[in-house]
Amino acid sequence: MGRLIDKMLKKNNKNMSENYFKFSKENMKKVNQTLKKYPLSQKSSAVMPLLDIAMRQCGGWIPDSAMHEIASIISIPYIRVYEVASFYSMFNLQPIGKYFIQVCTTTPCWLRGSDSLVNICKKHLTIDNNETTQDGLFTLKTVECLGACVNARMVQINDNYYEDLTDISLLKIIENLKKGVDNKIANEIFRESLKHELNFWDSSWNQA
Repeated sequence: MGRLIDKMLKKNNKNMSENYFKFSKENMKKVNQTLKKYPLSQKSSAVMPLLDIAMRQCGGWIPDSAMHEIASIISIPYIRVYEVASFYSMFNLQPIGKYFIQVCTTTPCWLRGSDSLVNICKKHLTIDNNETTQDGLFTLKTVECLGACVNARMVQINDNYYEDLTDISLLKIIENLKKGVDNKIANEIFRESLKHELNFWDSSWNQA
């Protein structure tokens, strides 16, 4: 499985391997733009945005070679880059699938049945938590709060949030991804309470 993912990543990105990494020309522009936001004496503060740029270039994960490159650019020891990358769950230090499914399991989602969503993913994709499907399409991970508590249950797939999920709607999303069909990125349910709240603020604004 790991070899399959490595092969896919290297085919799509000639600037990345576990032993060699250089930012692409386009991403190097982003790196330089990011560094301009910080004083020269504080450029080490750019470690997180640079890790994000590197992770996106590498297809969703950060090899050691990328961390060494970042350390060189911002003039800090490699271990300090590794400390940040290994501390935050948003950074992946192992290859992941094309679709990275993160299921929120914090209290609001858990109370509404996030365990069921996790089990659906495990059963339907025949993988466990922190595993990737044999075809390299899906990686599953349970995570802490993703900040969409009001619309629990929810999952994040790559950069997209899918909220107010039911078991059936999550299965439909996964099946669409398998088929290469776009999913609607929005709440599954437009809550009545939210609708009334929006109407209240609209009327208040118009009266002001």
